[in-house]
Amino acid sequence: MKYTTLPQTNIKVSKICLGTMTWGNQNTEAEGHAQLDYAINQGINFIDTAEMYPVPATPETQGDTSKIIGTWLKKTGNRDKVVLASKIVGRVNDYTKHVRSGGLNTQTIEASLNKELKRLQTDYIDIYQIHWPERLTNTFGTRDYKHNPNDEWEDNFNEVLRALDAQIKAGKIRHVGISNEKAWGAMRFLDESKSHNLPRIITIQNAYSLLNRIFEGDMAEISIRENLGLLAYSPMAFGVLSGKYIKGTAADNARLKLFPRFARYSSEQCTEATKRYLKIAEENNMSLAQMSLAFVTQRPFVTSNIIGATSLKQLKENGDSINITLRDDILEQINKVHAEIPNPAT
Repeated sequence: MKYTTLPQTNIKVSKICLGTMTWGNQNTEAEGHAQLDYAINQGINFIDTAEMYPVPATPETQGDTSKIIGTWLKKTGNRDKVVLASKIVGRVNDYTKHVRSGGLNTQTIEASLNKELKRLQTDYIDIYQIHWPERLTNTFGTRDYKHNPNDEWEDNFNEVLRALDAQIKAGKIRHVGISNEKAWGAMRFLDESKSHNLPRIITIQNAYSLLNRIFEGDMAEISIRENLGLLAYSPMAFGVLSGKYIKGTAADNARLKLFPRFARYSSEQCTEATKRYLKIAEENNMSLAQMSLAFVTQRPFVTSNIIGATSLKQLKENGDSINITLRDDILEQINKVHAEIPNPAT
């Protein structure tokens, strides 16, 4: 395993982070525990969850992922061996209203955090992240920003950071991060922390893959210049970048077979780009999955690459990608495809 240090800290984390959002839905508690055991044995010490997991989020399953991690932590006593990241729901909408009512404020942050700590059976979380912006902005399925003058959100960056600061001082969280955030929001958080001596966000968890390199725009400059590490999620584009869908080898419990509405990586352009990336991988004696993951891991703004798997076989293949460094000629071939079919996912 390879390691790096979380920005602005002395916390060492594996370059591969274990994603968990299928646990409690596609994966049982026993399977989640088996993945955790395997990950620890392979040197993966970084785990990411969220209060709303598993995905798809439902009132019946909400929080089950963190409960699975919690029972493993209690059973193994491995809390001191892992760096644990979780997330609090940002904007409350029809999809998340069962998690929390009301926006982010001192009371909701403390209440949500306490519930998550109980589920995880721990006294503290290493990185507590705002899952996505409260304000209306372009997140999933919307490529460009279109301002909505009817958004009732009121600027509360300062209040959110003060609420998080109180929980840091209480010893319940160590550091804070953001997720699915945009350039304006990231800089507002950074500016508020500088101007008012409030906790500094150290990471941003956004989607990043061969099919979605939008982060390489303004966000990459912010990441590098402000030392804001990317925790890249969906590096496999919901499994599309394994090649199993274009090869017709996807199992019946594959994510897009179970939940076809998650189709942001299934367009004709995505399929064509995936075919070209598969050809590059096969010509260089790699699986498409390992090439896709190696590409993400070695990007200069990536702190850790969040991989998820529904089987130990997948987890082993994905984890082994850490041993691959893509040569310049392979990167040139990848960038040629990207130039011809740029960011086909929305």
